[in-house]
Amino acid sequence: MRITSVECHVLLVPDVKEDAASSAQDDFIVEVHTDEGITGIGESDLNPWIARACLEAPSTHNMGLSLREMLVGEDPLDPPKVWEKLYVGSAMNGRRGAVINTMGAIDIALWDICGKAAGKPIYELLGGAARDSIVPYASLQPDASGFDAYRAAIVDWAARAREEYGFRAAKLELTFDGPYAHRGMHEPDSRVVEVAEAVRRRVGPEMTLMVDVQYAWSDAERAIRTARGLKDVDIFFLETPLWTDDLDGYARLHEAGLGVRIAAGEWLSTRHEFVDLMDRGKIDVAQPDIGRVGGLTEARRVAQQAAERGLVVVPHAWKTGLSIAAAAHFAAATAQCAFIEFVPRALTESALRRELTVDELEMLDGRLSLPTRPGLGAEIDRAALQRFRVSAP
Repeated sequence: MRITSVECHVLLVPDVKEDAASSAQDDFIVEVHTDEGITGIGESDLNPWIARACLEAPSTHNMGLSLREMLVGEDPLDPPKVWEKLYVGSAMNGRRGAVINTMGAIDIALWDICGKAAGKPIYELLGGAARDSIVPYASLQPDASGFDAYRAAIVDWAARAREEYGFRAAKLELTFDGPYAHRGMHEPDSRVVEVAEAVRRRVGPEMTLMVDVQYAWSDAERAIRTARGLKDVDIFFLETPLWTDDLDGYARLHEAGLGVRIAAGEWLSTRHEFVDLMDRGKIDVAQPDIGRVGGLTEARRVAQQAAERGLVVVPHAWKTGLSIAAAAHFAAATAQCAFIEFVPRALTESALRRELTVDELEMLDGRLSLPTRPGLGAEIDRAALQRFRVSAP
């Protein structure tokens, strides 16, 4: 089998809110076509205009080759081999960041082809099932203006996630300060604990809660003070309290003995960055985003690194059903993967999330059954693709 062409799509919701810290408003989709009529679909979470340039930019020399040109003619049934070719061929412009993120969408599409060609779900090609079901957590970020409205909305959403949809776990986006604060909020750090406590009172002790503050704190001491306040709320992890590159700050959190797991890694690309975060930053939970880190091929390598260090893995997946499906296959084959992120259709304001994909996994009693369809399993609604597709900025 050979790759004959690579097609990409830039998708945007019609009412993009530039002041919202939510990448569920846009999407980058890759379709890899083959000479045997099998097409693979992949997705990555980055600015889709940048991703399109990374894919389509022509070659200029042998250290900056075109991803698209390198792909055509390759065997899609060997994703690790293709990954290495793209990584080496794009090294001067890539190695980290947007080029690797774009490769992630391609790699997911290749694994989709592999599964479809074999008539098997992808996780069976990744070593088989490490569990018989997957526990998703509802990722909750209401679009509300003002602290009081946000607090009321997230308490309500968490209750609905538990009582109406059966979720056993939820992550609360509580970003009340810093560069990505909700709608420009600048609230004292104590508000994070206040809202987490309100949610805990509403949902009770049985539901697992996580808290994400989206890089809100400029130094470790602020993070330490708030994390200590969260200990009594009983959260599974505190996500991205510090800037990604503040490895010494993350190590300081570890040394403080907070009694709260620290999670990070959603923005990292390749296993090489994760080695630094695990060994120097001393995090407790590694969070590779399957698309951003370079696809399933590289996410598996990150998982192996985490296993060698006795760390938990919880993949980031703030996108559509395609990324959720990729995370589900990853979790199915990864023993130390505790949860996957799940943005429920009913608890999102993103039309892209609600409408783009069909054949998504169904949740029963707070768990997702392992995927059964060949390949990725989720498919694109073609009518929705056309509604959201844009050709020029």
